[in-house]
Amino acid sequence: MMPMTPSEAKNIVVLGVQWGDEGKGKIIDVLSEEVDVLVRYQGGNNAGHTVIAKGEEFVFHLIPSGLLRPGRVGLLGNGVVIDPAVLIEEMQLLEARGINTVDAVKISDQAHVIFPYHKRLDLAREASGDRRIGTTGRGIGPCYMDKVARMGIRIGDLIQPEALAEGLKQNLKEKNRVLETSYGEKPINFDELFAEYSEYAKVLAPHVVNGSLLLREAMDANKKILFEGAQGTMLDIDFGTYPYVTSSNATAGGACIGSGVPPTAIDCVIGVLKAYTTRVGEGPFPTEFSEGMMEEIRTRGNEFGATTGRPRRCGWFDAVIAKHSVWLNGCNSVAVTKLDVLDGLESVDICVGYRLGNETITHFPSDLKTLNACQPIYETMPGWQGATSDASCLEELPPEAQTYLKRLEQLIGIPVSLISTGSAREQSFKTACW
Repeated sequence: MMPMTPSEAKNIVVLGVQWGDEGKGKIIDVLSEEVDVLVRYQGGNNAGHTVIAKGEEFVFHLIPSGLLRPGRVGLLGNGVVIDPAVLIEEMQLLEARGINTVDAVKISDQAHVIFPYHKRLDLAREASGDRRIGTTGRGIGPCYMDKVARMGIRIGDLIQPEALAEGLKQNLKEKNRVLETSYGEKPINFDELFAEYSEYAKVLAPHVVNGSLLLREAMDANKKILFEGAQGTMLDIDFGTYPYVTSSNATAGGACIGSGVPPTAIDCVIGVLKAYTTRVGEGPFPTEFSEGMMEEIRTRGNEFGATTGRPRRCGWFDAVIAKHSVWLNGCNSVAVTKLDVLDGLESVDICVGYRLGNETITHFPSDLKTLNACQPIYETMPGWQGATSDASCLEELPPEAQTYLKRLEQLIGIPVSLISTGSAREQSFKTACW
């Protein structure tokens, strides 16, 4: 069977194929015009999607970013870890700006809950450890740790007072012991914590659903579904630059695990990548710019985290990483964002391989020691002096920009189906392969 084009597909996964921050929020917003249900399938409020619509900026931390379109349903899947206070605040802020979250936001009863002890442990471990990984300190990793250790508290438990009380009592015995003895911190009071989260439960209870069943019924009704990844492939817990990764599966396989649909339900995977490369936090970055170029591109591209505000590290496009990610996710096509940030450069470089000692490699190394020893091999192409931001089709781009995109297609092995040339919703267009 031939893979479906995005226009033919009913169930589409949209995810980042670099280190996150590829501009997925905008791509999802553009595509949400054509879908009925949007699913966030992993991560927590350590990631954000920024959308510019009708001149207004919206920053999403947990809620699927496609909900700016009225009449859509947004599901926080079982693979997401949820800080109730953050979610409620986000819902209230969107409501105040005219976005309906009362009817639109649904939460899987199997999603896990972040508690204050998760955040305190996250920060304490990062502060005391010998190896920093650049955690956001929002409790994401410790919450996933509890999930895997089979001691987590899920949304379905949160809205049942007896289950919540039992889970908190058991967990606080261990968490308080670790906080006190290992980090010299004050213990967390059960009564105060139970009272606080009981109030959150009252607000969230009307939104709680069986997520897998909701999606099954949507598919039976022939509705179109978009699965929305957070972070990026190179931050995947298994396939990213471990240990400088997130704590969940950001790859396309995570869409099934984190939402409750079978792999055969996915019709199409669209990878999102920048026309250059960025990453946040610690870890290897073969194509990272020198300080002067870093500051120029960071300023041009407004490269600061939507959730954390942290400055992003910037570098040239890395085709080794992109090709690896495209294969790993089974991408049918890619959306290229922030092409306009490269406008006016005299030349642009593309990393086409790595030099490892006397050897040239074109595959992505799986171990950190090897990756740290790799030096990028660059192919230099002419830049373009004309602006790309007003283009409404491929042919309206400067010839050099068209050549650059064609070279990216050759290197990663799949077509570019959508191009973004600015932050506004209107500054994007689909190509012939859509």
